[in-house]
Formats: sequence, structure tokens, C-alpha cells
Amino acid sequence: MFLSCLLIDAGINPDRPRPGRIWLRNLYHVHQRLCMAFPSAARKSGDAEFLKPFDPADFGSSQVHVARGADSGFLFRIDPGPNGRAVILVQSAVKPDWDYAFQNAGFLLAAPAEVKLYEPGFAAGQRLRFRLAANPTRKLSQHSRERDGKPVAVKWIGKRVPVPADQLHRWLARQAVAAGFSIDNESTTVQAGYIFVSETRDSKGQRLRSVRYEGILAVTDPVKFRNTLVRGIGPGKAFGFGLLSVAP
Repeated sequence: MFLSCLLIDAGINPDRPRPGRIWLRNLYHVHQRLCMAFPSAARKSGDAEFLKPFDPADFGSSQVHVARGADSGFLFRIDPGPNGRAVILVQSAVKPDWDYAFQNAGFLLAAPAEVKLYEPGFAAGQRLRFRLAANPTRKLSQHSRERDGKPVAVKWIGKRVPVPADQLHRWLARQAVAAGFSIDNESTTVQAGYIFVSETRDSKGQRLRSVRYEGILAVTDPVKFRNTLVRGIGPGKAFGFGLLSVAP
């Protein structure tokens, strides 16, 4: 795998935003630009100066519009940085070409993109610091209940809804069981909110649950845990959710 770090100049004055801040407001555009780092050989050779309009078919269909795995796809997360900057972390199955992706939009970057090989290994019982931006949801069933204890309406059965604030720790703990790790509840912090995503200004868009977890985890199954890092956690991966970052 490869891990990339993109430093974005968002400006410190929200009333006079830099282009980077405006770009980050539209996660559809962010994801589209990141996809451009995986051009097909035909696209790159036929349009070396990146003059043609964006066409999803030209940008790594085997890397972008697929499930994340050891050989395909990428995950990303936007983290706040100092001095009005933001950092986009991108974990990809193949090496990205950021020069190509940003050659017609270099003004978005505050520094050249950094890329390094990322091949982590883990041991059972190993404790690590972690960071995760997730989109916790739950699927309603006939056994689900509203907060007042009443059964949910029939029209909502089968729908996915945001996990309530008082169950966010529990949601991650459940994910962890199958993902090869356990979390330390005492050290894990939760910052919950929502983000609004809209493809265009005129489209209706949607509101997504956004939760940032930080704390300490323990590896319980090294193989499952590494697969979790590759594939990510939870839904909403096209909007910057799911990337689990760890450090000693």
C-alpha cells in the first residue's frame, strides 16, 4: 500500500477563503480530484497535459469505483492542520500520481504531495494509538425501538439511520470485534456531528453522521486487523470516512 499526505491551504479567514477551503466544502469534488491520481495508461498518454474533461472511466476504474482491497481502491480522511491548513491522508492500493491529479489545480496545495510505501505489520496484544473518522449507522428492523420505547414505523424498517449519540462507543466496540482489535473505552474520545454533502448547489444532498474517534486500541487478530486497515471501517468511504490510522 501507499500512504499520501496532501497539505491544503484553506486560509485562516472564513470570510475570505482560499480556493482550498472552497474545494474542501464539496466532498464530491474532493473525491473526484483524488480519483484523478489514478489515471489509466490510455488517459495519461493521450492527455498528458490534462486538458480533457474529467471522465470517471479514464481514472482507474479498477482503483476507484470498487470495494477497497489489497489490490484496488483508496481511502482518505481530511484532518485539521495548523495555521489555516488542512491535511488529506490517502491510503491507496497502488502508487498515486499527484502531479497529474493537481497539474491543473496546483493552487489547492500548500506544499508538494508526500507519498511513502506503507506495509505495516502487527502482533497480537500490540497497543496502538488510533484515529478514525466514521459514519456510524444502524439498520432498522421490526425489533428496533424509538427513543420513547415504541416500535419504529413500518416505513422505516430496513432503512439505515445514524447511530444515537449514547451508542457511539458501543458501535465502534462492535465493529472492533470482527475487525481484529479492541478499544480502550477510558482513553477513547468521541467527537460527534454531521456533515452535509451535495453534488451540486441545486441538488438536494444528504446529511451524514460524522464521528471522529481517537484513543488506544489493542490488536487481537493481526491478520483481521491488517485487512481492516486495508478495507476501512463502516460506510461513507467516498466522503472521507473509514480510514483507520494507527501509530505506536
